[in-house]
Amino acid sequence: MNSISRRAAVAAGVVSLALLLIGCWFHWFRSPPQLGTEDEAFKSVDALFTAVTARDEKLLGQCGQRLHALKDAEKLPRSAADYLDGVIGQAREGRWESAAERLYAFMQGQRREGAPSPHARSDKGPLSPTKK
Repeated sequence: MNSISRRAAVAAGVVSLALLLIGCWFHWFRSPPQLGTEDEAFKSVDALFTAVTARDEKLLGQCGQRLHALKDAEKLPRSAADYLDGVIGQAREGRWESAAERLYAFMQGQRREGAPSPHARSDKGPLSPTKK
């Protein structure tokens, strides 16, 4: 092998390794899809977590139906619904533990956009949604 061929092979290997590392980084460190601001969606994901950690197939099916209804009512973004369908699919395949880990990571990555900060000061009473 001459030196030009060797350099080309090494360069190709380095580029391939860099692309692989970048792909892995995007896969592991990207943020999960967001649920939005609907409380019902958050409650449904909590119920799904209960179903998965309890390994309860009946509750898993009910949660799946509830999440599909939220998606159909446009209260759950399609990207989040697709992600949660993947979690449900894992659980149905008997991979309960990996489904629970994936769902936990999803839940940890949620940002309550549009939700009031728990530290925000308000002159309103605790139950008053708007100030007039």
